[in-house]
Amino acid sequence: MNKQELKKIVCDTIDSCKNEILEIGKKILENPELGFKEFATSETVKEEFTKLGLEYKDKLALTGVKAYLRGKESKIKVAVMGEMDAVLCPMHPYADSKTGAAHSCGHNTQVAAMLGAAIGFVKSGVKEYLDGDVVFMAVPAEEFVELEYRERLKKEGKISFLGGKQELIYVGAFDDVDTAMMVHCQPNTPERKSFIGGSSSGFIGKTIRFKGKEAHAGGAPHDGVNALNAAMAALMCIHAQRETFRDEDQIRVHPIITKGGDLVNIVPADVRMETFVRGKNMGAVLDANKKVNRAIQGGAYAIGADVEITEFPGYLPMVQEDTMSELFKNNSIQLIGEENIIEGIDMVGSTDIGDLGSVLPVIQPNMGGVIGAAHSQDYKIVDEEAVYIIPAKAMAMTVVDLLWDGAKVAGEIKNNYKPQFTKESYLKFMDDIVKA
Repeated sequence: MNKQELKKIVCDTIDSCKNEILEIGKKILENPELGFKEFATSETVKEEFTKLGLEYKDKLALTGVKAYLRGKESKIKVAVMGEMDAVLCPMHPYADSKTGAAHSCGHNTQVAAMLGAAIGFVKSGVKEYLDGDVVFMAVPAEEFVELEYRERLKKEGKISFLGGKQELIYVGAFDDVDTAMMVHCQPNTPERKSFIGGSSSGFIGKTIRFKGKEAHAGGAPHDGVNALNAAMAALMCIHAQRETFRDEDQIRVHPIITKGGDLVNIVPADVRMETFVRGKNMGAVLDANKKVNRAIQGGAYAIGADVEITEFPGYLPMVQEDTMSELFKNNSIQLIGEENIIEGIDMVGSTDIGDLGSVLPVIQPNMGGVIGAAHSQDYKIVDEEAVYIIPAKAMAMTVVDLLWDGAKVAGEIKNNYKPQFTKESYLKFMDDIVKA
């Protein structure tokens, strides 16, 4: 059997299980969960791994699951990933009525596509032709949200990092992985288009607490210190910094007030904000972050309030590995045509696969099949084949390329890759950001 025949067998198997894969995606869509709370989704993944007879490890970074498909040799391991978490989008048609969580970023499609690739490999029985192992991973908490909740988990010793892949790096879940891939949906793109390569922004996250002094808002406001005014002054000071950000660094600062006070007739004494400071490189992010902190402190000083700033290491900019990107592109061409391949479009948002890509080679292509903006109530899948089945096939085909012929290509990628960090230096770098 040659490589192309092997790809066809796996893809035909995925096609024959299409309805099963779609049902998995719909089940997760209808049961959205926020990061580090993906317990039902984790159970769904484990049920599917059990059906396939795959050995797995669970409770990685609280909810993560990692299964192994053993090839005829195990010298190389290629990971196929899917993110489990949703975002807060209470107006979305599939939002959870109690939590407001919704899959308005398409992570349900990622898990289904990951499991679709697993189904293709297991049910086709082709593992004896693979000169390496395939690692299937359901990973938690990509969305950097609910920072106070996650900080509480950290204080309780349940996690050490606020992002899912960060935590998985820390606990050693990627220690035996040589390369990794996943596919994300491309918002506002109903067509079957594949976006290859490109980078993303890195960022630092922070929570801010302004502490004033309570007083009767009508009877004696002069006796109080208005923490909401301090927050508003800080916001204006941040805005005044924007002209100092260089265009090429693509700095983005987007604060929200998560608590504006307690009662309308009491001068606000406890006001809280969250924000990210994003940019195309971490040097620019660190520089902008100092300016933002200075603006926050200045707003508090102007009103006479106190302020506490708690910083969290966010995500690093994503760098995708060129050889794997080229393999994925060539496989996508077979599925959707060369005219539907778009290369080198950067994602201004951030993702924790950037952190993973700093220690091992990764790719995260995007696939169309969706209308509406990401994280919005209008986000809707309009082409199930595009978001569930085509990514499963493209990833499976790319795995075959990597693990064919003695896993030659995967071995070359592993040997030639020059990581930005070792695991140890990565963890130190992230720790130093908080201490800076």
